[in-house]
Amino acid sequence: MTRLIEPYQIRDRMISFSGIDVDPEEIIYFLRKSISLRDICQKIFYQRVIEQAAQERGVVVTADAIQAEADCLRRQKRLERASDTLAWLDEQMITAEDWEAGIRDRLLAQALAERIFGNEVERYFAENRLDFEQIVLYRIVVPYEPVAQELFYQIEENEISFYEVAHLYDIDPQRRLMCGYEGRFHRWGLKPEIAAVVFGARIGQVLGPFASEQGYELLRVEEFIEARLTPEIHQQIVGQLFKEWLENELNFLINSQSSESDL
Repeated sequence: MTRLIEPYQIRDRMISFSGIDVDPEEIIYFLRKSISLRDICQKIFYQRVIEQAAQERGVVVTADAIQAEADCLRRQKRLERASDTLAWLDEQMITAEDWEAGIRDRLLAQALAERIFGNEVERYFAENRLDFEQIVLYRIVVPYEPVAQELFYQIEENEISFYEVAHLYDIDPQRRLMCGYEGRFHRWGLKPEIAAVVFGARIGQVLGPFASEQGYELLRVEEFIEARLTPEIHQQIVGQLFKEWLENELNFLINSQSSESDL
């Protein structure tokens, strides 16, 4: 990556934002007021855990990998020229070195996660296969329960189709245009009581009415999608296991520090 000039400056502990100085203490105070400081500290501690674990396991990120990822991100953001990248970095108040360091941290976390949990994915998938099944749902929401019940009866008696009802009566304009199409869902993407009903239903079955925050809804089961261990699911499982591992490692670190302070 072409090295770019530093788009922001820190002078005597002051950060210059578009020519206006901001004291780092003011930033920390703002994070405290907005209840964000804990999250930032947690991410810093996670990075410490990742660095140590990567070093112990010999996991490294090469300069070529960082360059390739940076080039990919530039294409995604349409930063075709160095001047475009410079302008974007300036907007983000970071240097090229900062950006590369961030890329390196993300790649290191991904590589470490794969090193630790990559071989556990197939077992986890087999043990939790039901969680990765998907269902395609159509949905109708109307404001009143009697209306929902009447529409349900009309659909059951074939007086009108589910899709026509959605197009005519749903309270959401976008869903009306889609004739009720709501999307694909995993079990964990639905409320437990709804998941239990729809995943036990037949294709084409209309269910409801169910009370919701928006009103009263009818659901139509359009399709069941069998669970398959795709590359995306592989990454999802690795990410979930890695997140749990990080949380456990951080808790262990905190408890260890507490124990030492009590001695």
